[in-house]
Amino acid sequence: MKRILFFCILFFLVLTMVRAQRVNSWRPVNIIFILADDLGYGDIGCYGQQKIKTPNIDALAKSGLKFTQFYAGSTVCAPSRASFMTGLHTGHTPVRGNKTLTPEGQSPLPDSTITIAMELHKAGYRTGAFGKWSLGFITTSGSPARKGFDTFFGYNCQSLAHNYYPDHLWSNDKRIEFPRNPEQNTVYSADLIHQQAMAFIREQEAGKPFFLYLPYTLPHVDLTPPHDSIYYHYVKLFNEPPLKETDKRNLNKTFIELYPHAASAAMVARLDKYVGEIVALVNEKHMAENTVIIFSSDNGPHREKGGDPDFFSGSGQYRGIKRDLYEGGIRVPFIIYWKGTINPGKENSHASAIWDLFPTFQQLANIPVTKNIDGISILPALLNEPQPDHEYLYWELHEAGGKQAVLWKNWKAVKLDVSSNKPGEIELYDISKDPSEKTNIASLYPDMVKKIEELMKEAHQKNKDWLLFPYEK
Repeated sequence: MKRILFFCILFFLVLTMVRAQRVNSWRPVNIIFILADDLGYGDIGCYGQQKIKTPNIDALAKSGLKFTQFYAGSTVCAPSRASFMTGLHTGHTPVRGNKTLTPEGQSPLPDSTITIAMELHKAGYRTGAFGKWSLGFITTSGSPARKGFDTFFGYNCQSLAHNYYPDHLWSNDKRIEFPRNPEQNTVYSADLIHQQAMAFIREQEAGKPFFLYLPYTLPHVDLTPPHDSIYYHYVKLFNEPPLKETDKRNLNKTFIELYPHAASAAMVARLDKYVGEIVALVNEKHMAENTVIIFSSDNGPHREKGGDPDFFSGSGQYRGIKRDLYEGGIRVPFIIYWKGTINPGKENSHASAIWDLFPTFQQLANIPVTKNIDGISILPALLNEPQPDHEYLYWELHEAGGKQAVLWKNWKAVKLDVSSNKPGEIELYDISKDPSEKTNIASLYPDMVKKIEELMKEAHQKNKDWLLFPYEK
């Protein structure tokens, strides 16, 4: 028995050494992280979408690894991004909600906050962010330049990012003006942001690692794709009769309001086009084997200004949408492509979250993993090795009356109205048997409800800027 135990321990030590040697055997890897805005779990073909064609994202999944239980940092924009940047869940991220400040922008990340971009920049990475920032105006401690990015182009403020024909964007700290007259402003911001991102990739030199963060604004409100794109989806995808020439010349906002489904489809398809162009450029520059490309979303689908997740089954089989902590509000698509390293066409059902990317990126860069964060590197899953589990996952929302959620093994708990004087009772679901969270079984498992309640108390840390409960005020 002692001999068997000895050989078991020896085998484990050798396996650990081999794994550590493998992790440190590559040079720092280029990282491209594409983060869609309000794209639901079921909004793309490889996750079950039937009405919208997404051939490029589907091809990425076929060539890479598709996660089926990956979670956003929150169910709204800013805290989800903060969770990614810090490696922390929303129980103690420094930004936990969408607060818009003057003159523009959201609550800034504090000076003391270390982001993954700062870590990579310190390790010698060239860093760029193109799209929607949401974590502090350019004059604050949360500006992209102060949080690790050499280059930023796009919207500083998520509220202004609703408009795809804006009067300005930001290039680092320089305000880029566009015509204020909508009829004269022909710059479709999503296209321009994408063009700048492509230019960033073209500028990169072989042998010098880079981190490219692409928080694209598509397919978030307003429903405003370019006219050529909406006409295609109006006719081709929805089997509508072709428009008369006079109508085609007048494809304006009124048309978009009349046919929001075509507009929504066009925006997702345009995002898919961007993904295809990025992958093609990486291959063209012969960087694919040393570049990890990741695709995900910041939260579930929206129902704002014409968005229709019911029509598109945007949440897949799951309950809820944006601003819900049910699965449909936080479970998101997640695909990783790494040519020559990841076995293509595989699926991974391990429960992971966006805060896991912080330590994952550190390992890809061959730098020490930060302690005292919530993230657990998913690099083992990429290398087809055993993946460590989280003890539990936690979310809180500082809107819509205040909400909390916990995932512990197969148990999912949601609590509503926690910011009110009459908070709701904890709802409990076994998502291994009830993934759609249809049947609340809290009354059948009082001990589990008590355990979940303790986990909620443990996960939430009081912050004077983000008071969640009445007794904190």
